Amino acid sequence: MSKREVWLTGITTTGTPHIGNYVGAIRPGVASSRDAGRDNFYFLADLHALVKNEDPEKIAQSTLEIAASWLALGLDTDNTVFYRQSDIPEIPALTWVLSSQTAKGLMNRAHAYKAAVQANEDAGSKDPDKGITMSLFGYPVLMAADIIMFHATHVPVGRDQKQHVEMARDIAQRFNHHYGEILTLPEAVISDNTATLKGLDGRKMSKSYNNTIPLFEPPKRLRKLVMKIKTNSLEPGEPKDPSDSTLFDIYRAFATEEETAAMAQQFADGIAWGQAKQQLFEYIDDHLSAAREEYDRLIADPGHIESVLKAGAERAREVSVPLYERVRDAVGIRSLASSS
Repeated sequence: MSKREVWLTGITTTGTPHIGNYVGAIRPGVASSRDAGRDNFYFLADLHALVKNEDPEKIAQSTLEIAASWLALGLDTDNTVFYRQSDIPEIPALTWVLSSQTAKGLMNRAHAYKAAVQANEDAGSKDPDKGITMSLFGYPVLMAADIIMFHATHVPVGRDQKQHVEMARDIAQRFNHHYGEILTLPEAVISDNTATLKGLDGRKMSKSYNNTIPLFEPPKRLRKLVMKIKTNSLEPGEPKDPSDSTLFDIYRAFATEEETAAMAQQFADGIAWGQAKQQLFEYIDDHLSAAREEYDRLIADPGHIESVLKAGAERAREVSVPLYERVRDAVGIRSLASSS
């Protein structure tokens, strides 16, 4: 088992990456991938996508777009194992073994399941489990297998995902209590500096709200979306509060400290909203233009992306196969020929 830090991040393939994904997950993830002092595992969580999305074409397209985005933005695949979750058969196999060690009561407390039950109750349904699939209910066990499979020591997550890492730790501890110290106990890494951007309407930027700015929109479309960002009715010349501005928050997520301070001064001086939006568009467009060209090239060459993911899966299975063999042996699923 590796003594080095092992950092692991999963990206669910349920949509087109947007600028909120970039500043919150992709940019810090790419920086981490270049840290030679740790082992990095990044995966496309296409099995998790089945929980929320029943459109096969959308899942396939999202897989292509997300992989292309990470590669275009500079993910170091020499120092990172970059793979597709479904290419690692040991993960669902480990999920079943871990399920045998997971109390139903623990799953009852999962945030996503509780929210679905609450929604049914609020809607007046007599069945609190109406429409809830086993994939939603057992989601945390699959996530635990994702983490445990590669001896992950550090899992960067948002605060809303901390519970899943804690559950993975609980499940691993229970397994180790029964079968010996085989599984690594992970820790959640929550950065207070991770940006959470608001969307066009002022709510959290989210595909479910349809308020996102896709990461690699062409310039004309990007400008049109930036111009839709919700602002207040203050006129040009009137001072504006940057602490209560979606537009300023997005600019700050991309800009340097000096550039952010300069924009804050323009707000104090009463910059017109149209001018501020034009500056934001130009900044984002310039910041992402080179990566956009690479993204377009990669999207046009899905065979190359497939080869990168397959190569990553081979490297990932160098870790997953030996661990799962240890797990099988520990629980008594062994070759009969070797027991004599």
